[in-house]
Parts: sequence; structure tokens; C-alpha cells
Amino acid sequence: MDNSALSPSLHQLNQQCRDFITSLVHADVAHDITHIERVVRVAVQLCIAEQADMAIVLPAAWLHDCVAVAKNHPDRARASTMAADKAINFLASIGYDDALFDDIHHAIAAHSFSANIAIKTVEAQIVQDADRMDALGAIGVSRCMKVGGSISRLLYNPDDPFCLNREADDKKYTLDHFFIKLLHIAQSMNTPSAKAEAQRRTAYMHDFLAQLKSEIGEQRDDT
Repeated sequence: MDNSALSPSLHQLNQQCRDFITSLVHADVAHDITHIERVVRVAVQLCIAEQADMAIVLPAAWLHDCVAVAKNHPDRARASTMAADKAINFLASIGYDDALFDDIHHAIAAHSFSANIAIKTVEAQIVQDADRMDALGAIGVSRCMKVGGSISRLLYNPDDPFCLNREADDKKYTLDHFFIKLLHIAQSMNTPSAKAEAQRRTAYMHDFLAQLKSEIGEQRDDT
């Protein structure tokens, strides 16, 4: 991340948040420090483009996954709110401006798909967009495969890999997650700055599926 975009006080916060995050256990192999760093980098870029409040976006982006809950855990829908609570406790412990706590808490709690919390601020839109962007493109394909392997999902249904004649089931098949969620993420982006990049990354994922089709010899229709 280009720290030149940060004031001296936010540069210090940047390091404090990174130190805190690296001390924690992550939910799975797709939510490690590299995921966090990518989300922070994109969030900072979006914050500048949308002229939002960096003092809210930066800590929310760093701390959005500070509670480790696996994708298939029954508490998954509560994970982002639990992370928001933990983040505020950490920020209070380092003397961060408590006037920002409500907006930071909201940005973290609302970023998750499963939480289904309505977005109220542009800062929350940015954190959600930055996190969702990391599910797209080459990184998105890689992370999807890593999560699928970590919970022992089959790669695809051998009889109908691309869900042409069945309902997708990403509890059983990793490839089905593309059709249930990943290929639709671009449509859910909030900020203008995120939409074009999301479309570009989604186009790459369609190309990946086309290549996969050629390798396993199955028909698909993703138009």
C-alpha cells in the first residue's frame, strides 16, 4: 500500500492495526494477512476516489475480519458484528478517536454478505466494495479454491459441472460458488470507482470458466 496517502497519525494507526491483525488466528487460508492487505489497499484507493473519510475507512478495512469464523460455521452471519465489537475494543485500547467508533463499527458490521445489514455511509460502501473485490479476478478464483479445499468440498459435479440442468449447491461443489455468488458480485458494488474494476475482474472469471470447460469437455452457457 502507498502510505503517502496517509497522514502521520494514520500512518501510525496503519502499523498498529497491522500488528494487531498479525497477532490473531485467521478464519481460513483465504482470510490471511495477504487478504487483509489487499482489502486495505483497495479501500484506500476507493476512499481517495470517493473523497471519503480515511480515518473511518482505514481502521475498518484493517479490522473487518478480526474475528475468525469459518465460512461453514453456524455463527458466520454474526461474524462481522463480532468483528466490529472487537475492533472497537482494540481502537479504544490505543486511544483512537471515539467520535468515529459508530461509523467504524457500522462499516465493519455491514461489509459481510451473510450479515445482511443495510449500508448507511459511503465509508461502509467502500469497505464492503474492497472486501468483495477480493472475491473477484485471479485472486477470487484462487481464494475460492483454497476455501473449497480447506472444507473438503469437491471441485465440481462430474455429471453437470456448470449447473446447466441442476440447482447449484456450493456446500458440495466449489465450482457452484461461481454461479451462486461470485459471478454476481460486480452487480452489487456500491461505488462508481469499484464498478468498472469489478466488471473487468468478472470478465476474467468467465474466461477461467471457459478454459475449464475446454479442459473437462463439458458444455456451459454463462451468457
